Amino acid sequence: MLKKTAVIAACFAMAGAGLTGCDDDDSGTFHEGLLAGTKKIDAAGQPVNVSCTGDAMDGKPVIVLMPGLGDGMDKMAALQKTLSENNWVCLYDRPGEGKSDKPAGPQDFTSAGKVLTAVLGRVTGGRPVVLAAHSLGGLIAARYAPDHQDKVKGLVLMDATSPTSVADLTKAIPASATGPAAQLRAQTLAVNAGNNPEKLVITDGKVRSAGNIPVEVIEHGKKYLAAVPGVGPRLERDWAAGQRKWLAISSNSKLSTAANSQHYIYVDQPAIAVQAIQSVASRVASGAK
Repeated sequence: MLKKTAVIAACFAMAGAGLTGCDDDDSGTFHEGLLAGTKKIDAAGQPVNVSCTGDAMDGKPVIVLMPGLGDGMDKMAALQKTLSENNWVCLYDRPGEGKSDKPAGPQDFTSAGKVLTAVLGRVTGGRPVVLAAHSLGGLIAARYAPDHQDKVKGLVLMDATSPTSVADLTKAIPASATGPAAQLRAQTLAVNAGNNPEKLVITDGKVRSAGNIPVEVIEHGKKYLAAVPGVGPRLERDWAAGQRKWLAISSNSKLSTAANSQHYIYVDQPAIAVQAIQSVASRVASGAK
């Protein structure tokens, strides 16, 4: 049970394990303002591994995929390959993930946003952007979009970390808890405090509006958090409530459920992820809201 709970803690804290990252090389080239291939670039003073592939037709937005905490670019490589058949798609390893260098010190959402801005400046050629993000990547994307409406024109959040995940956890599992629930609480709080590959301190915040950009929020359907003895059902309810909270980011948002998926929706049911991302990208390209 302790081992199983540790796995749940990793999912709940958005931390993956056992990932090897992507090969980086100097094969990346730039054409028409777009980076093609895989290359390390300087992003706000930090070396960041970036990969861009696909169909760079005029009029289409650039899709930027953002993995969860503990995940390198390789985790989303299959999704990138599928989407690249009809879209220009970029991935990057945040500092501390995959083949990107480790951050020098503690990071916060402001520093994560600066890295993302630098990446977008190097790989999009000024084109509109659709951020398609999972887990903690979703939290970063959702915090970023309201302040960068000039760049971000669409958003797909795949089981994104709740905007109130820290408070939800501490309310659901009190400090007096024992057993697996106590272990989950301690592990997740440690991750939130910056004990993670990105040294990112994870904090709660209000959901701010990004206008009326098209937004698709996808939540998991398989209740994997319910396996935590005693507190599992509440964790699931709070997580679902967090997904609904993200709808406030846009007046044009939609919530759906991937019925047969646990946390990694784009792995368990990739067709659902692809459909949502392509739908948002098409609406951005056509100017439809």
